[in-house]
Amino acid sequence: MEYKDYYKVLGVSREASNDEIKKAYRRLARKFHPDVSKEANAESRFKEVTEAYEVLKDKDKRNAYDQLGSNWKQGQDFNPPPGWENMGGFGGFGGAGAAGGTAGFSDFFETIFGGGFAGGRAQQAGSRRPQPRKGANVTGRVDVTLEEVHHGGHRTITLAGGKQVKVKIPAGVTEGRKIRLSGQGAAGTAGGPNGDLFLEVHILPHRRFRLDGQSVYLDLPVAPWEAAFGARIRVPTLDGKVEVSIPAGSQSGRKLRLKGRGIRGQGDFFVVIQIHQPSADATNMKDCYEQMKKTGFNPRSDW
Repeated sequence: MEYKDYYKVLGVSREASNDEIKKAYRRLARKFHPDVSKEANAESRFKEVTEAYEVLKDKDKRNAYDQLGSNWKQGQDFNPPPGWENMGGFGGFGGAGAAGGTAGFSDFFETIFGGGFAGGRAQQAGSRRPQPRKGANVTGRVDVTLEEVHHGGHRTITLAGGKQVKVKIPAGVTEGRKIRLSGQGAAGTAGGPNGDLFLEVHILPHRRFRLDGQSVYLDLPVAPWEAAFGARIRVPTLDGKVEVSIPAGSQSGRKLRLKGRGIRGQGDFFVVIQIHQPSADATNMKDCYEQMKKTGFNPRSDW
């Protein structure tokens, strides 16, 4: 039978506080939960972490465990110390059921806390039955497009183990918001309900649009003559193309506002003019630039 160093499993010191133990457990449970973890040994590590927390979170179990001493190392062959049955209640925790749903825990746990020493003495009649306990909540992430933010939609995601769940993307969802999937977290114990899965929303970058709050921005490439003389140009929005008027004499950086065309009508849509100059190497453009040079135009005349 191998000794289990529960402090090492959770990555805490033997003097760790209850809050430190709880924090370490939650971090590792999220990392190794079989429904979301991509680690090869996720299921076994999740059980190991849960077993360690089951002992160290409970004052009586932790005190009994600490009486084994600190000289044992993880994985060492373990034999009970002489007189173990009189050491502060070893084996006196009402059998495996008292651990609150410990199916799948190690032989070491069952031996220490399930009455397994002394040839596996039977659980006493009338001992406390396991209480139903809700499974742990699990967190994950879902990537959504700007179109899904605007219109809403549905996304099917695959959890660890190949399980697929359908996720509704609410219209107007914001960065960092958590979408709750009831009952898709860790399994409950002793007939308790499953925990929940919380998916944190991450909005993917768009190849054309930028999001600022509820407003959307589009950089619009404009030819110099379109900026100089004015033009009407069809531009894409989240609701399809619309025609905008470029005022004559427009400069790069000028913003044209389309009111109420942002996310779900709550924000605006801004067209930002960006004047693009043709290359002087292009056909006839060198002569054109030479003529413009002769006009004496100086964009720094007010410096």
